[in-house]
Amino acid sequence: MTNKRESQMKAFGRLLDIMDELREKCPWDKKQTNESLRVNTIEETYELSEAIIQGDADGIKKELGDVLLHIIFYAKIADEKSRFDIADVCNSLCEKLIFRHPHVFGTEEAATAGQVEQNWEQIKLREKGGNKTVLEGVPASLPSIVKAHRIQDKARNAGFDWEQKEDVWDKVQEEFTELQQEISAMNAEQMEAEFGDLFFSLINAARLYKINPDNALERTNRKFIKRFNYIEQKAREMGKSLKNMKLEEMEALWQEAKGK
Repeated sequence: MTNKRESQMKAFGRLLDIMDELREKCPWDKKQTNESLRVNTIEETYELSEAIIQGDADGIKKELGDVLLHIIFYAKIADEKSRFDIADVCNSLCEKLIFRHPHVFGTEEAATAGQVEQNWEQIKLREKGGNKTVLEGVPASLPSIVKAHRIQDKARNAGFDWEQKEDVWDKVQEEFTELQQEISAMNAEQMEAEFGDLFFSLINAARLYKINPDNALERTNRKFIKRFNYIEQKAREMGKSLKNMKLEEMEALWQEAKGK
């Protein structure tokens, strides 16, 4: 074992010891349950995502620690109930990784990442206790954009995809036309359904062109916030409120903000 691996194992053992002590002596830590931690776990995961988007290495390190704390916490609670412990978690993960990488730990071959992805879903269907259907592994609680992307990705790995990626734009246009028709008819329920179909087809296009739709939308969110804040700041400097400004004035400031 290398010195670096020894240091890593020592740090992990120290974390386990600290969790044992907190669970025994800290009133707050003692009262926590899976249910009480769940919302905080979601929050910590989003904070990790934010640090990744920002490219903040120190932030990523911090947020990884917070997520790891929750993993250790859940395993500790399970251990107290004699269900499983952190070793079971690690061993289960190791076994799954070995099973899902026969091109590394077995005799199968996969020369490219694409070949690995094509084999992935079929391997999971063969896995003991694994998915019974291709789409079963998509968590129901995922945000809608992320879920749509994962659904499409899994369908692709099963061979259900466009033969030519350019063909997806015909589908986007088809869904847009159907949405326009429902808007003309002012059918609220069908308008929502067609909006969903249009979003789904656009996310499909993003996938085919190697664009992460969630990242793309977040990038636009941040851009809009920056430009809108510029308009608001300039309005204050002019002694005006946004509500009292004409749309033409705000549009002129928006164009200024685009140049910043």
